[in-house]
Amino acid sequence: MSKKTMVHKGPGYGYQKRREGESRSCIRFKCTLINTIQDVLRQRAGWVEVKDDSEWDFYWCDVGWLRENFDHVYMEEHVRICHFRNHYELTRKNLMVKNLKRYRKLLEREVGRQEAAKCDFFPCTFELPCEYHLFVEEFKRSPGSTWIMKPVARSQGKGIFLFRKLKDIMDWKKDGNRSEDQKDETQVESYVAQRYIENPYLIGGRKFDLRVYVLVTSYVPLKAWLYRDGFARFSLTRFSLSCIDDHYIHLTNVAIQKTAPDYDPEKGCKWQMQQLRRYLSARHGAESVEALFRNIDDIFIRSLQSVQKVIINDKHCFELYGYDILLDQALKPWLIEVNASPSLTASSQEDYELKCRLLEDTLHIVDMEGRLTGKEKQIGGFDLMWNDGPVSKDDVNLDALGSSTLTANTHLGYVNDRKRQLRQLLKPLPGQKKV
Repeated sequence: MSKKTMVHKGPGYGYQKRREGESRSCIRFKCTLINTIQDVLRQRAGWVEVKDDSEWDFYWCDVGWLRENFDHVYMEEHVRICHFRNHYELTRKNLMVKNLKRYRKLLEREVGRQEAAKCDFFPCTFELPCEYHLFVEEFKRSPGSTWIMKPVARSQGKGIFLFRKLKDIMDWKKDGNRSEDQKDETQVESYVAQRYIENPYLIGGRKFDLRVYVLVTSYVPLKAWLYRDGFARFSLTRFSLSCIDDHYIHLTNVAIQKTAPDYDPEKGCKWQMQQLRRYLSARHGAESVEALFRNIDDIFIRSLQSVQKVIINDKHCFELYGYDILLDQALKPWLIEVNASPSLTASSQEDYELKCRLLEDTLHIVDMEGRLTGKEKQIGGFDLMWNDGPVSKDDVNLDALGSSTLTANTHLGYVNDRKRQLRQLLKPLPGQKKV
């Protein structure tokens, strides 16, 4: 890389090459979000906040900044930002499904139908308006079934509705092939129409989904970490298909549920992942629950592999994904969506503490301070799930054993012994002062 100073052409962002041999006395960070991540960054020893057009080493940016600025900045070797350039290949609902469908076809062609069937973990989905006619064909095969419409690029349940009649989505019938002079502010927004899972697993008669965190530090090779803690998000209203217009029944987003008249901010609407795992084990036995969580692990890996060749890998980038998983009555997990900016705003004290731990451990893995060897398989609450191949819980010769006998190095919903583990792990390296 060039050693000359290069600056962003727009207002405010630049990086200056440090003189050879000059060390960093502190980590300069920038953060535009006002929530848990800002608290964690400000409390981190040796990290100093910078604002405006000051130079920075670490930036927890939003995707808007990334879209406008990423291609116009020069980054030194050590600089890190919290998104990959085209993260949306996995985090936009339409592109996620497109990439999963393409990956499933590839597996069927190269490995066989049985392997491709392992990708059948997302509901039947069509993009509208461009796939409207394909959708109608599928819709007519199962009259009376329930579908759910979601805008491809919105979050927190905005714009979502359920339907059973084609007349409810006539606005999306337009094929999107209008000429430029016909396109105006009334142009139809892209949505996905997805078969609604009508038999969700219920606890206390209520629907829930899982929010699980996966950290990717590289796509080439693929290196992914799974966080042990997560939570189940519950609806506050008992499940019923007789009323498909009630968002409090069908949408588990906290942003929706907290507007319910009977929402109690003290109680919230979440269970910690450990609590859910204990409940399921008591109801269905440890073996069934182990199989369930292995299938959830498989969703993470295969979804990341589906975009591995299209994501623009960059050593400056990492991504903390928020996966939304729904269970049905047969204990089959379904991938609903993947979030590039999972909410870091806490809904309770317990939620705040979980997110602080999550973000502290994310920063440990990103390792701006250079305290790790790169060979770690657990860092705080994160377990290394994939490192250019499956990661075993034990140090074994994977080639000799074969992947069928592999004990995966994942512990979703298990006890998180992070404080003790971090005390042992984060000792200073030889010749390095403790940060």
